[in-house]
Amino acid sequence: MMTKTKICGITNLDDALAACDAGADALGFVLAPEARKRNRYIDADAAAAIIEKLPAFVMTVGVVVNEPLDRLRELLAVFHRLQLHGEESPEVCGALGYRAFKAFQVRPGFTVEHLLAYPGDFCLLDAWSPEDRGGTGRRCDWRFAAEAAKMKRIILAGGLTPDNVEEAVLRVRPYAVDVSGSLEASPGKKDHDQIRKFINNVRKASLA
Repeated sequence: MMTKTKICGITNLDDALAACDAGADALGFVLAPEARKRNRYIDADAAAAIIEKLPAFVMTVGVVVNEPLDRLRELLAVFHRLQLHGEESPEVCGALGYRAFKAFQVRPGFTVEHLLAYPGDFCLLDAWSPEDRGGTGRRCDWRFAAEAAKMKRIILAGGLTPDNVEEAVLRVRPYAVDVSGSLEASPGKKDHDQIRKFINNVRKASLA
């Protein structure tokens, strides 16, 4: 199976089109205000303006943190999927059906049972940090992710780079990989050569 690639932290059309041209399967737009400190925040209207200009078959994902259910339903008019990156309950996730998936920080003591408490076939695994929910550049626990991948389709995030993603795909065999900070030329702006290198290495590992 070819591992899919999500390029996250998209803030402008130039980067979005470069990711599409490189073969990205999905683009992530971070709507959580805490992303402002890394210049990765975008509001829903600005994201919608970018999405209007994208190729037809690229998945768009809104990354949200602890938004009310009514707001989440409104955002589904903009994005194909929502990535729930806060403390959202299994009930909130279930209310959105297949169009939402839960992101988890793999902290000490985290178990597969935590994943199985949530509905759906997909989830995202990110590194744990006491300071931030994501985008820290810390690496997720690949050993745990590989075990979890036997139970659910895993989107692997956390500390992935063009140089280590090949090893990550070979060891974890995730459904998809998610990357943001390591592809930046400056905060909020992607390095297009790094995007291409990352996606090429994902494909190389998927074929191994």
